[in-house]
Amino acid sequence: MVKILVTGSSGQLGKSIQHIVHDFPALYFDFKSSQELDITKSKELVEAFQKKSYDFCINCAAYTNVEQAEKQPKAAYKVNAEGVKNLAEVCKSQGATLVHISTDYVFDGDKNGPYTTKDHPNPINQYGKSKLMGEQLIQEIWDNHYIIRTSWLYNKNHGQNFYRTVLNRALAGDDLHITDAQKGCPTNTDSLAKFILKEIVLGKKPFGLYHFTDGKPMTWYEFARQILEENGLTDKVKLVLDTNYRTFAKRPTNSVLAN
Repeated sequence: MVKILVTGSSGQLGKSIQHIVHDFPALYFDFKSSQELDITKSKELVEAFQKKSYDFCINCAAYTNVEQAEKQPKAAYKVNAEGVKNLAEVCKSQGATLVHISTDYVFDGDKNGPYTTKDHPNPINQYGKSKLMGEQLIQEIWDNHYIIRTSWLYNKNHGQNFYRTVLNRALAGDDLHITDAQKGCPTNTDSLAKFILKEIVLGKKPFGLYHFTDGKPMTWYEFARQILEENGLTDKVKLVLDTNYRTFAKRPTNSVLAN
């Protein structure tokens, strides 16, 4: 039986993986939240791996607060770079394959078309820079890895995300002021979870870098309109295009990823 450690399991993606484990009876899962297993503490990781002899580690642990990362970059680098380095080192020492989740924010957004895995990263904020450093550390340390860049993660049933925020505000009768200053590919964590388990863990793709999204580019404004349409709320809520988008962190205007 293949043994899989899932770090950062209390997040959206970790929960999505937990919800489909019954579809994969040949896989044994050990789910650890960041409170239960801190990837920034190397000794904890070594002890955990030595106890269970994992075949795979799916790293869902990450510092994802883009705005706060500008104000406290050390906190972002501690998790997204140093913590990832720890994981790569312990996976190498134990012979486990590392599956790491990265981001569209490793790109600057200046490209006209979708970004491919061949495009040169150039992050424009601290969050993106910390995630790129994590990627680079994995590539330097351990060959047996999969780095999966994804974008605009959401889940309809759990987590704090754009989909649920828009829906809850709409149900409360609030006007929605949404920007169209950014374009990306919203990605349901259920889709990503299935891709990881079916295509990566069981599919045995070649090690390396992958892009995965749900494939439909749109702006945040267009995504909000889609959410309202899906839930029959188009005529009940006022959706306003906000051209005065305020953000402390620089964000790529185009972060569409080519799968």
